[in-house]
Parts: sequence; C-alpha cells; structure tokens
Amino acid sequence: MRSQKIDVETLREWLAARRPVTVLDIRTPEDHAQWFVPGSLHFNAYDALKAGDPDALKGLELPGDRPVVTVCNAGKVSQVAAEQINRRGIEVFSLAGGMKAWSLAWNVAEVQLPGATVLQVRRTGKGCLSYIVGSASEAAVIDASVDAAVYLRLAQERGWTIRHVLDTHVHADHLSRSRALAQVAGAVLALPAQDRTAFPFSALADGQTIQFGHSRLTVFSTPGHTMESSCYGLDGQALFTGDTLFVTGVGRPDLKASPDEARERGRILYRSLRRLLELPAATLIFPGHASEPPAFDGKPVAEHLDRISSRIAAWLESEEGFLAAVLDRIPPTPPNYLRIVELNEAGAMPEGDVTELEAGANRCAVS
Repeated sequence: MRSQKIDVETLREWLAARRPVTVLDIRTPEDHAQWFVPGSLHFNAYDALKAGDPDALKGLELPGDRPVVTVCNAGKVSQVAAEQINRRGIEVFSLAGGMKAWSLAWNVAEVQLPGATVLQVRRTGKGCLSYIVGSASEAAVIDASVDAAVYLRLAQERGWTIRHVLDTHVHADHLSRSRALAQVAGAVLALPAQDRTAFPFSALADGQTIQFGHSRLTVFSTPGHTMESSCYGLDGQALFTGDTLFVTGVGRPDLKASPDEARERGRILYRSLRRLLELPAATLIFPGHASEPPAFDGKPVAEHLDRISSRIAAWLESEEGFLAAVLDRIPPTPPNYLRIVELNEAGAMPEGDVTELEAGANRCAVS
C-alpha cells in the first residue's frame, strides 16, 4: 500500500455522497482557524512534518476502516503526513493543491418555497454563497462564484433554463463568474446601476422587477457595503442580501474607502439596514457569505428576518451607535482584494490558476 494524491473534485464528490472518510488537517492552529474542510480532524503537526520528524504524528488516533485524506496549505507537507500514515497500513491520500485548491470546492442546499425552488450553491472552500432560483421551467442565478458549468448542470438536472444572471454588487473577495455564465447560458446579465464596470449589462434600479417562470425578483437598493449594493426580493417571501446583511452581522463599509469615506458609507449602510428591517418578519434572508465553511449537510445558510433583527437590534438603536459598533469591529482587509475588484470591474478572468488570487476566507462581514 502506498500513499496517493486526491484532487479537489474527487474529495468534494466523496463528501457530497457522505462516503466515510477522515479528512486530516495537519496545519498550524493559526492557519486552521482561518478556514478548513468541513468535518475535518485537526492535528497540529505542520512544523514537525516540515522538519522531517518521523514521530510528527505520534499520538494521533485514526479509524482504520476508512481512507484518510491529509490536508495542508499547498499540498506538499500533507504528502509527508500521508507517507507516515501509510506506514500504519491505512489507505491514505494527500489533497493535491491543499487548501488553496480547496477554495473552489462547493456543495448545495435546497429550499422549497411556494412557487419557487432555491438552490444555495455554497463555495465551501471560501464561504461564498450563490443561488439558482427556479420557477416553472426558468431560473435566475445570483452572485455566481463557481465555474459556469456547475450552474448549467444543476439547472439542467431540474429542467430549468437560466434566463437571468445577477450580481448584488461588484465583489471584492472573489472573482465573479456571472458574466461568463450569462454568456454561455445565453442569459441576460444584470447588475445594479453604476459606472464602475467596463462591460455591457442590464442596469437595475430600485423597485425594478425581473420576471421568470411564475416568480419575480424585486430590486432593493441598499448602498453601504458598496455604493451600488442591492438586494433582490423573491415574491415577497425571501431576500437575497449579498454583502449587505448576513445571518449574524452586516457588511463592512470600509473597502476602497478612506476613514472619512468609510464613516459616511457606514451612515448610508445604517439607513439601508433600517429599510430592510421594515420588511415582513417572516422574510427568509439568503446572504452572500457564510462565516464558517458550509458543511456537506444540505442545511441552508439562511435565517428569518425577525431573528436576525433581534441579533443586531442593539446596533441599530441609533446611527452613531451603529457606526461605533461596526467601525470598531472591522476585520482584516481581504488579501488581493484590490486586484480582484479590478478584474471584476473589467469583467475579466485571469489566465491559468486563480486559487492563489482567491485563497483564504472571505472577510466581508462585520459581526
């Protein structure tokens, strides 16, 4: 028996099929805290493995009735771990490309609503949440963040034709796949009205509606995270909030902004959130990101508006109180965000491997 490599797609399929497997993360606690494979076992052995310690995995207990997949940041040190586990007679694989490659992994959760079906396509390797909304034989896609082929396949499996592709704003943490998807699907590409992007799109204004199948999306202009940020309401029962409102927090107002600009955008975000909280309490909120890697469990990252409102109610008692709460909690700046914004404004995808550019957790929320 010898150790082998496994690619991201194969591991993704194993986890989606609930195949018994132990994913062993051997990175440092600091790296593991940033992002991880859902359900993985963490054992801090990176430094010892890198130093060639033959006892680096001493004390690690593993079930012998299932394969093990070792994981590190780039897929090199995990090979050393795999060789040590191989000596125990356990079937073992090293994840090729490590967590950088895993950033493209995804899974799906499905929500049935009256008149429509929502597929939450979760880029579990990064926490980006995108959506296929199907009604009758037609569908709309919101905030595409994985390869266009994924959305086409999922829609085809359910008998839907993708008619509309929308972004909620110009993204800073991942490369938008919306333009590419609209092109291959022959769909209408729609974005909130703005002058940032350098490619053709259908501009969406506050209150405008998009009809598909038996359903309708309504545009809610919600500036603050970015000045063009918008949310899309589905038939008065659900709201796709992008990076404006999350299950446990709100969008950050500081990216590409000076301190004074961030403060002003915070004021604008406060007013946008107050507007959203006037919607019916039972409105189901579908955010643009998750704070932890979405598990392969089919459970959507979503929450009813009244429960989210209760979590952030203290923040929204006053505008000044909101500014203090948000600006004091700004997380670290996302890596490579300026380059990602530049590419999204151009509607371009760089040639070759994009995992280095997009590596790491999303950092668009303040919670």
